[in-house]
Amino acid sequence: MGNSEQNRISWFPDNVVRAIAPPERFTFPFYYEPHPLTKIAAAELQQYLENQTHLDHNFGLTTDSDKMVIGKMFGVLVVRDKAGKIGYLSAFSGKLADSNDHPRFVPPVFDMLVENSFFLQGQEVIDAINAEIEEIETSANYNRLKLGLEQQTAESAAAIAAFKQQLKINKDIRRQRREENSNNKDEEANALIEADLAKQSHHDRYRLRVLKEEWKQCLDGLQAQFAPLEARLEALKNERRERSGALQVQLFEQYAFLNKAGKRKSLHDIFAPTAFGRPPSGAGECATPKLLQYAFMNGYEPLAMAEFWWGAAPKSEIRQHKQFYPACAGKCKPILGHMLEGMTIEENPFLQPTIKSAKIEIVYEDEYLLVVNKPAGLRSVPGVDIFDSVYSRLKSMLENTEPLLVHRLDMGTSGLLVVAKTPEAHKHLQQQFLDRTIKKRYTALLSKVIEQQEGEITLPLYADPYNRPRQLVCFTNGKKSITRWKTIETTDTITKVHFWPLTGRTHQLRMHSAHELGLNAPIVGDDLYGTPSERLYLHAAYIAFVHPVTKEKISFEVIEDF
Repeated sequence: MGNSEQNRISWFPDNVVRAIAPPERFTFPFYYEPHPLTKIAAAELQQYLENQTHLDHNFGLTTDSDKMVIGKMFGVLVVRDKAGKIGYLSAFSGKLADSNDHPRFVPPVFDMLVENSFFLQGQEVIDAINAEIEEIETSANYNRLKLGLEQQTAESAAAIAAFKQQLKINKDIRRQRREENSNNKDEEANALIEADLAKQSHHDRYRLRVLKEEWKQCLDGLQAQFAPLEARLEALKNERRERSGALQVQLFEQYAFLNKAGKRKSLHDIFAPTAFGRPPSGAGECATPKLLQYAFMNGYEPLAMAEFWWGAAPKSEIRQHKQFYPACAGKCKPILGHMLEGMTIEENPFLQPTIKSAKIEIVYEDEYLLVVNKPAGLRSVPGVDIFDSVYSRLKSMLENTEPLLVHRLDMGTSGLLVVAKTPEAHKHLQQQFLDRTIKKRYTALLSKVIEQQEGEITLPLYADPYNRPRQLVCFTNGKKSITRWKTIETTDTITKVHFWPLTGRTHQLRMHSAHELGLNAPIVGDDLYGTPSERLYLHAAYIAFVHPVTKEKISFEVIEDF
C-alpha cells in the first residue's frame, strides 16, 4: 500500500476495496466485531511494528532492552476521502518512545511535549518548586529542628502529665488530712491545718505554672527557628497546587475535540457533566479520539475503527498481544459521545432485548425460596436500559410475592440462582453467603490447554474506576479472592474445568482464568477478558446450603450443556 500526507494515511489497493464492501454504519466502539477492512489495516500495522527498528520503545516482546516494559493500545480507522478513495489511519494511545508524534501515526489532539510549549514551561516552574521543596525537606537543619521539636514536644507533654499526676496525689493526701481533722474540736488548730493545706495547694498550682512556662519558652525557641522553614514549605506547596491546577485547566482547554459537524468541545466541557466532574488522567490520549480528530480535520469520512494491544500485558490488567479490544468506557465514552454525534452508528448490543426463548427453569420451589436455572444471556436483575431479567420474569410469575435474589450471576453465565420469597429467608440465606458456608461449583471451558491438573488461585481484585465493570489486579487496594480449580477434560485446544469459588468477588472466575498470574487462559466467549463467542462458557452447576426454615442441608445440580 502506498502512503501520502507524510505517511499519515495508507490507501487500500483497488482490488481490496472491490472485494470488501465498506460498512454502512460506523463501529459501535464499546463492543464490536472488527470489520474485514480494519482487520487488514491492523494486520499491516502489526507487520510494521514487528519489522520496525527505529522506535526506542520496550514493548516487552524481547529481552534485549533494559527499559521499562510498556505495552500499548494501537488503533486503526478506515476512512474515505472526498474522491471516494478508501484507506486507513493509525494511532497509539499515550506516548510512544517518549514522544507524541511519529510519521506513520496521526498526531495527538494537542502535543503538550512540543518544544517551548506552555505545558513544558509551566512544568519547568513546577519542577523548580518541587526541587526547592525537596531541598528543604532533606536538609540536615530542617530535619534536626523538626526532630528536636517533635522530641521536646513529646517530652514536655510527658513531664507535664507526670507532674499533674503528682499534684493529684498531693490533692488526695490533703483531702484525707481534712477528713481526719474534721472531728477535731480545736477550731484554732483546724484553722492552722486548713491554712497550711491551702498554702500547699497554691504552691502546687504555682509549680505547675512555672513548669508549663519553662517548657513553653523551650518550645517557642525551637519553633522560632523551625517556623520560617515550615512557612516556606507551606507557601511552596500552595504555589505548586495553584500552578498545577491552573496548568491542568489550561491543558484541558487545549484538548478541543471535533465532531462531524465541525463543533469543538474541550475536555473540561465534555467531562463536567459526568460523574467524574473533571477529566481523568490520560483522557484524550487514547487512539480512537486521535484518529477521529485527524479524520475530521482533514476531511476524511470515518467508516470503521478497531483497537488492539501490542506487547506484554501490564500486571494489573488482562491484555493479550495482538488481540482486539473495545474503547475504554471511563476515558473515551464521554469524548466519543461528542465526536460521534450525528454519525450513523451500529446498534448498541447492550441495548438489544433478551431472546424470549431463553426460558427460566424452576429447579426447586417451596413457600420460602426457589432455585432457578438461569439461561446464558439473561440478566439477573434489570439493567439501566434493559428490564428483562430473572427478577422481572419471576415478579410476573409469582404474582403477590416479591422475588428477593440472594446472589447474582453475570449476564453471560448460566446456572443455579437462589431466590428468597420472604425477607426472613432472604436474610438467613444472605448470612450464609457472608459466612461463606454456601458451597458452589462452576464448570467452564478455558481457551487453552492447562498442563497443571488442579490448584488454587489467590489474587486481589479491584474495580477499574475508568472502565467498569472490568476488574483489575491490585496488590495495594484489591480485595482478596480465592478459587480452587480442577481439570476434568482436555482437548487439543480447550480445557474443561471445575471451579470452587471460596470468595465471591465480581468477575472472580473470569479474572482468575484470564490473568497471567492465574490460569492465563480466558474462558471461551469472555468478551471482557478474552474473545467473544456465541456465549460465555461458564455455568453455575452446583449449590448447597442450609434451608432457612427447616435447617436441613439441601443441594442442587444442573449439568452444563457444553
